[in-house]
Amino acid sequence: MSSDFVFNKEYPLSDLVEFVNEKIDSTKISLDTYISTDNMITDRGGVETATKLPSATKFHHFKPTDTLFSNIRTYFRKVWFAEFEGGASPDVLVFRTKDPKVLEPAYLFYLLSDKKFSEYTVLTSKGAKMPRGDKAAMMQYKVFVPEPNVQRAVSGALRTYDLKLKTNTKINQTLEHLAQAIFKSWFVDFDPVKAKIETLATGGSADDAELAAMRVISAKTFDELNGLKASNSEAFNKLAQTAALFPAAMQDSELGEIPEGWEVKPLSEICQVINGRAYKNTEFKTEGTPIVRIQNLSNGGKTVYSDLELPPEKYIVREDFIYAWSATFGPHIWRGPKSIYHYHIWKMEVDESVISRYFLYLSMFRKTEAMKNAGTGSIFTHLTKKIMESQHVLIGDQAINKKFSDIIVPIFDQISSLKSESTHLADIRDVLIPKLLTGDGLTSEVANV
Repeated sequence: MSSDFVFNKEYPLSDLVEFVNEKIDSTKISLDTYISTDNMITDRGGVETATKLPSATKFHHFKPTDTLFSNIRTYFRKVWFAEFEGGASPDVLVFRTKDPKVLEPAYLFYLLSDKKFSEYTVLTSKGAKMPRGDKAAMMQYKVFVPEPNVQRAVSGALRTYDLKLKTNTKINQTLEHLAQAIFKSWFVDFDPVKAKIETLATGGSADDAELAAMRVISAKTFDELNGLKASNSEAFNKLAQTAALFPAAMQDSELGEIPEGWEVKPLSEICQVINGRAYKNTEFKTEGTPIVRIQNLSNGGKTVYSDLELPPEKYIVREDFIYAWSATFGPHIWRGPKSIYHYHIWKMEVDESVISRYFLYLSMFRKTEAMKNAGTGSIFTHLTKKIMESQHVLIGDQAINKKFSDIIVPIFDQISSLKSESTHLADIRDVLIPKLLTGDGLTSEVANV
C-alpha cells in the first residue's frame, strides 16, 4: 500500500485504519492491563488502574501504539495511545493503522483526539439515554494525510506537551499523597504522640521522648538526626520545636482516645455549609458563567453556563473547598475559573482562624473513604446538610493547627501552580492540534512549535 500511496490528500478512515476485533483471554488480563470506559480519563487524560474485572472470558486485544477510544458519550474525549498490551471492554474501540508507513500510529492518535472528530462522533451517534458512536460513520470521517516525516514532526511536537502534562499530573499526585500521609500520621495515627508515650513507658527520658517524636515526624533514624544536628542546627531546632508541640498523653473523647489538649468539634462550628443552586435544563446557556455539576467533578462532563446574577456566596473561585453529596461523593478543591456550583454540591466556607480549608479537605477525604471502604454507603444515600454539619472533626490546639498549615499550604500552593500550568499547556496544545492536522500551512506550523 505504501509504495503507491499519494500523500497530502484527504482519505476516509476506512482507507487507513481498522477496528481491532482479535480477542485476548481474560486469564491473561489483570487490573493493570484492563481498559474500560470507566478507567479512561476525560479529555485525553490517559487511563487509571481498573478497580474491578468483569466476568467476561475474552476482551478486545490491544497492543502498544494502538489508539483506544471510549465509545460511550464520546464528547468526553476519552482517547488513549496504548503504552502496553492488554484487553479492552466492548465499549472501547481499538483503532490500528493498516500500514504504519502510510499513517503513523501516533499521528492517528492525534487525529482521533481532535475535537472535530469527537464532535463528528457526537453528531453521528446512536441512542439517546446512552449515546454510542456509530462505527460505520467513523470510518467515513475524512482526514488529511501528510508525508510521514511531517506526521512524525506533528506528533512529536504535540507529544512534548502531553509528556509535560503527564509529568505535572504525577507530581501533583505525589504531593497530594504526601499531604495525606502527613495528615494521617499527625491526626489519625497520632504517631508523634504515641512515640513519646511509648518512649516514656519504657523508661526513656523526656529528651528521649522528644527525639522519638522528631524521628517519626521527619522519617529519619536517630543517627540521621544526630547528623542533622551537627550539619544543620537550624533545621534540627525547627524540627525539635515541631515535636515539642505534641503532647505525651491521650484523653478520652466521643471519637475514642485523642491527644491530650486536642478537641472534637461538630463541623458546623468550624465551617459553613452552603447549598448550591438548583437549575432547570431550560436555564442552561451556551455562554456566560460556567456551572459546575457533579459530572464535571467526576468524569469531565459537558460544561453548561448561566447568565443569571447570583449572590456572592453562590460562586466558587480557585482553591475553594467544595463537597459533592450526590452520585459521586467526596471533597474537592476547585481549580477552575469562577463558576456557579450546582445544587448537588456544597461550598464549604472554613473558619481559617481555626483550621485551614486544606485540613478540613484532608479530614473529610479520609472520613468519606473510610465510610466507603466500610460499606456504609447508605449514609450517602441520605446525606443531608444537617448530617454533614453534625460530623465530628478532630482538631489540635492552635499551635499544632498553625504548624500543620505552615507545612501543608505550600504543598497545595504547588499543586495549584502546576494545575494552572497544565491548564495553560493543554489550551495551547488544543489550539495547535487542529492547525497541525490540516494541510494548509502544516509544515510552517510544525517548524514554529
